[in-house]
Amino acid sequence: MSISETAPVSAGALWTGRALSGVIVLFMIFDGVIKLPPLDIVTQTMVPLGWPADANVARMLGVIGLISTALYALPRTSVLGAILLTAYMGGAIATNVRVDNPLFSHTLFGVYLGLILWGGLYLRDPRVRALIPFSR
Repeated sequence: MSISETAPVSAGALWTGRALSGVIVLFMIFDGVIKLPPLDIVTQTMVPLGWPADANVARMLGVIGLISTALYALPRTSVLGAILLTAYMGGAIATNVRVDNPLFSHTLFGVYLGLILWGGLYLRDPRVRALIPFSR
């Protein structure tokens, strides 16, 4: 099935996809921006997760998250951004598993974000719908 053969999505579904993607973009912008300045609260909360209390490490994670988010927000590169954000969230999941954080509130939070991220992209991008055709 080619992209041109993909069934058109309703306006409601398109706007739902945009809203879901917007939630992810806003959350990830917040997540990335708070890691850029050397905030003590950010570096100190990294320590129990096994990360060093180093502003440069936090800044690097913030930049990676922001670049991935920018790629996700731009229609031409949204699939690449979704893949990069999925990898970023996978690292967060692995970190939470390693320190034995609670499953549903901490560890699976990245899974929840990933479902919203890909759901939003699925509803707003015909390329993704062509790649993952759910049949009725």
